Amino acid sequence: MKQAVDLNCDMGEGFGQWVLGDAPDEKIMQIISSANIAAGFHAGDPNSMDRVVKLAQSHGVGLGAHPGYADLQGFGRRYIKMDTAELINNIVYQIGAIREFGRRHGAPLQHVKLHGALYMEAAANEDLSQQLVDTMQVIAPDALLFCMGISKTYAAARRANHPVIREFYADREYDNTGSIVFARQVGRPDPAKIAEKCVKACKTGKVTTVEGDEMEIEFESICFHSDTPGALDMGNAIRQGLTDAGIRITAARDFR
Repeated sequence: MKQAVDLNCDMGEGFGQWVLGDAPDEKIMQIISSANIAAGFHAGDPNSMDRVVKLAQSHGVGLGAHPGYADLQGFGRRYIKMDTAELINNIVYQIGAIREFGRRHGAPLQHVKLHGALYMEAAANEDLSQQLVDTMQVIAPDALLFCMGISKTYAAARRANHPVIREFYADREYDNTGSIVFARQVGRPDPAKIAEKCVKACKTGKVTTVEGDEMEIEFESICFHSDTPGALDMGNAIRQGLTDAGIRITAARDFR
């Protein structure tokens, strides 16, 4: 059974006057220990980045850059075919944006977590994952890299001895390969069932797949998404469930 776990959420995923999801960033920030902040390509803008980074700092939440494909219309959940070097440059640009707002507010960059379709592409693409890790070794050698335990990204990070955090997805399903089932549209989950799923994973190291099998899974952080309908109720239920089970919630930096 886990004694402690990180709880992370994707944050600041609106643009200008447009706000995504029904959970205010100010409320979500009170629940989590690590924040993945949209850096302008799939969502987010300079004003939202400044606001949410400041929120993270004021709540003692670990600051994370959340780079995605340049896809505001599709919210970064559509695959875009592009040269790997160009894609890495896009990621570097987005990391830099969050890091500088963090510097402004006295919040060091804790981690980097790719978003949506880019996260899933890196998980399966060894070249992209290797170039991502090689780049982080230069520009952010101390920043944790968030990814799935079965991913090429995790393997590349381990080979390079780069600090890495494995995630468990609260509001996504798993298949028997150990991968999350990618979804562009997600319905409103039952908070109690999501909390039960997270507590079970922490206690037993297992998750039930969409095929109905029990699969072992290793992780240090639990992720839920602020754009999932009912995200605030879900996040509160996860936190309460973990606390009731005697599992401490702590920022990812404590798992180095």
